[in-house]
Amino acid sequence: QGNLEQRVDVHSRDEIGELADAFNGMSAQLVQSNQARQQMTADIAHELRNPLMVMTGYIEALREGVLQPTPQRYDMMYEEAQHLQRLVADLRTLSLADAGELPLARQRTTAAALLERTVEAYGPVAAKKGIRLTGDVEGVPPELSVDVERIVQVLANLVTNAVRHTPEGGEIRLLAKPDRHGATITVADTGEGIAPDVLPRVFDRFYRVDGARSQNGDESGLGLAIVKSIITAHGGTITVDSEVGVGTTFSMWLPGA
Repeated sequence: QGNLEQRVDVHSRDEIGELADAFNGMSAQLVQSNQARQQMTADIAHELRNPLMVMTGYIEALREGVLQPTPQRYDMMYEEAQHLQRLVADLRTLSLADAGELPLARQRTTAAALLERTVEAYGPVAAKKGIRLTGDVEGVPPELSVDVERIVQVLANLVTNAVRHTPEGGEIRLLAKPDRHGATITVADTGEGIAPDVLPRVFDRFYRVDGARSQNGDESGLGLAIVKSIITAHGGTITVDSEVGVGTTFSMWLPGA
């Protein structure tokens, strides 16, 4: 009848007791999933409302003659529309990943090629802030069969976050290490770090905490959730370790070709 918070009393440790424990666990998971769904719906509505309010405010003022049309005002409305497009695209990516239907254009490549492309693209961005960005490979990592553009998107997101949270004079190091079945790629920074109570939730959708891997106002707030979805779709895993005031390391493992 819609009331998911049902529990049964456990009176034994036999098969019936195990069944009762399983029922209670299922009930708790249903409640948690339902709460997460409701929270995400509220977050999506909030993310959509802000740019729409800005755009409709400008349009109404221009239509009524309160404001005069200028290139700057048109640019502002265009930027808000772009923000909406990014949000919708990110939500679509997550929706496809959740359904197991995220399209992957796999091709053979190496971890070294992925790191080289990322450092070349984001090295100037880091250098502009006085941060050193390097990429190294230990040994000879095996070939990977991945969607190169999506993995580069993952690395770009992690490096961009690292640049945002690393002070001038800091360092961001990309490192690829081989193992018997694939390769681990780490993105380690010497930034401000993430508090222990926040760390378990950094991959949650729309989760923002000051001083953690929060998103700027011009981004969707779904970056790390998309990162995890892309890695999972490749059959890989991603974890994060951090120490406040020392730095943060994201480690993703990808299976070999």
